[in-house]
Amino acid sequence: MHIPSFQIDPSAWVDGKYLRGKELAGEIRKKIRDEATRKGVVPGLAALLVGNDPASEIYVSSKEKNASEMGFYSIVNKMPQTSTTEEILEIVDAWNADDKIHGILVQLPLPRQIDEARVLQTILPEKDADGFHYENMGRLMAKADGTVACTPLGVMVMLKEAGIETTGKNAVVLGRSNIVGKPMAQLLLDGGNCTVTVCHSRTKNINDIISQADILVSAMGVRGIVDESRIKPGSVVIDVGMHRVDGKLKGDLDYEKTLDKVSYVTPVPGGVGPMTIAMLLYNTYRNALSLKGIQL
Repeated sequence: MHIPSFQIDPSAWVDGKYLRGKELAGEIRKKIRDEATRKGVVPGLAALLVGNDPASEIYVSSKEKNASEMGFYSIVNKMPQTSTTEEILEIVDAWNADDKIHGILVQLPLPRQIDEARVLQTILPEKDADGFHYENMGRLMAKADGTVACTPLGVMVMLKEAGIETTGKNAVVLGRSNIVGKPMAQLLLDGGNCTVTVCHSRTKNINDIISQADILVSAMGVRGIVDESRIKPGSVVIDVGMHRVDGKLKGDLDYEKTLDKVSYVTPVPGGVGPMTIAMLLYNTYRNALSLKGIQL
């Protein structure tokens, strides 16, 4: 398991109690761009978007823009909502065989008629940019080297770059998805040496558990799941949630209500979201080096 260190001065992105992922992500992208140039590598990222979901289109467009600005080779293939699993697999197979492509991203969710698991597992593990291939998920569990899911990895990088001590701390993860919750818990356990509790929709007395958290990561995707008054004084609060409330983006919790007691908190927007894209680009760069036999 490898949690990268970018050695970004916290003064460039930590604003009081705010962990501003947008600024940190910008600094990380610069570092990756400069390193890729120095090593003579052009990482290639291919993204597949199926259907016309506005949020997914914005997300993929942002990834494409960032990749291009960093000098990556970038491809975006947009498929109609009515596409079949076989049609998508044909594109993935072509990208697997393309030496210019080092990271493959299939934007989720996919339309119902598509076999999502089959598509994701067809991506070569060494070209997996999202860390969703079962081989890479297994490597994470085994503390072996592999591609790590972007959002949890981004959280760990934030904690590391901010100099936040994690060893021996009680960490609580809200959510048990394969995309965020489970890999987040594993990273905190093995990479952060935390004692980890995972809560979910069936957890009883969830706010009692939250009150014991030195590090709280909310990734349940449910607005208002946390009683902010129960958050432990001095804790670090990471909000992965994203909701549109009265036309504004909000997280799972109202971070403003935590400011009088926490040590650090991630705002929404501008917190974890930009770090997810930065780690996708990092994974693609890392894959490129590995595929070319170049030391990271």
